[in-house]
Amino acid sequence: MLVVDDHELVRLGVRALLQAQSTPSGEAVEVKVFEAGSLAEAMDLYESAQGAVDLVLLDLALPDTQGLSGLVEFHARYPAARIVVLSGSGTTSLAQSTIAQGALALGASAFIPKSTNLKEVVSFIRACGLLGSDAVDGLPRLPSASICPEKPAHRRAWQALAPRQIQVLQWVLEGKTNKEIAEAAALAEGTVKNYVSTIFLLFGVRSRAQLISSLR
Repeated sequence: MLVVDDHELVRLGVRALLQAQSTPSGEAVEVKVFEAGSLAEAMDLYESAQGAVDLVLLDLALPDTQGLSGLVEFHARYPAARIVVLSGSGTTSLAQSTIAQGALALGASAFIPKSTNLKEVVSFIRACGLLGSDAVDGLPRLPSASICPEKPAHRRAWQALAPRQIQVLQWVLEGKTNKEIAEAAALAEGTVKNYVSTIFLLFGVRSRAQLISSLR
């Protein structure tokens, strides 16, 4: 397994919990864990050790990524990689849900918010069979997680979005105006307006209200 997070404590916590796993009969489960603190480091590690990596736990908030760009880049280079996205992004439930939809549409096996207890994260990953043959029937529920099924009608829209457009979409869903987005992204307001118009076109809507409604 490859754990990609820029916080060392998160990586150490996941490693310790994974290595403490056991089979129903009480035997220890051997899980080889690789760690990376950036997307570039993660892809270098995966390139050299992909035969030993059956799952990538990928944080979205890395120093060298923006929004879902890390997932897009990793999946584009290694389309066969199984990736579970771990994210603390999104200040509203709608923004969080939309990021989850986007992650799944862009190739992630699951989306787990960082608010989830690490023990629950490891249990979920294992129960889904993403660490071997311990899958259970049905998808296990995480009390604090938003594992959202993607909406098939939006798959093409998500796949057509560039990383910057995905970030703009997130800000729109957080209620930011074009002016506020322009300031946050260091862009001209006219450029942001063009991004927003393209997003509306891709999702087949004409306004922010229709966009929000369609993504609920």
